Amino acid sequence: MVKSKSIYGMWKSDPSHHSAAEDIQGIFTGSMISALGFYFMNKVGLLTGGTAGVAFLMHYAWGISFGLLFFVVNLPFYYLSFKRLGAAFSLKTFIAIALVSVITELESRMLVIESINPIWAALLGGLLLGYGLLALYRHRASLGGIGILAIYIQDRFGIRAGLIQLAFDAVVMLCAFSVIDPMTVTYSILGAVVLNIFLAINHRADRYIVVR
Repeated sequence: MVKSKSIYGMWKSDPSHHSAAEDIQGIFTGSMISALGFYFMNKVGLLTGGTAGVAFLMHYAWGISFGLLFFVVNLPFYYLSFKRLGAAFSLKTFIAIALVSVITELESRMLVIESINPIWAALLGGLLLGYGLLALYRHRASLGGIGILAIYIQDRFGIRAGLIQLAFDAVVMLCAFSVIDPMTVTYSILGAVVLNIFLAINHRADRYIVVR
């Protein structure tokens, strides 16, 4: 039975490695769930941390497509990703970001929400992003480049990557006050807290790569 499963490529007998079929479904479903989380946040004007937070800020400030901005903002980080984390991780991450960018733009055509409470949107958005990122992490992929930059700075200058990520997210939230109202920023922080608590509880750094 194990041999036949390996032949058809659906999954491998070694649980520490994924087959191509497993990676495809994991990256696709993780991207879909993440895009839905972004959709809930975008629906009520919320944002999150990382490169997605930068894309949201630019989207709200200039009215440019979030999906396009999310894809473009991450482009400068692929070189670092290739150098630090390898070609396979970089390619999977590129595919995941491209999928999220496209699906996020299609979401409004497939799903129409007339009204949603911003607190509920923050909770749902944070949880959905957590589930989506967890799926991507388990297949050695990610949704952003700030974590890659943080790892590089940690290696080069000895500053902890977690502190760099936290500082960057704090700057994003501070900048948000110039674009959206203070209460919406507060709801956004709630969503970010939900996301990070979910990942802290459910993700093991010694098992999967974490970069967002």
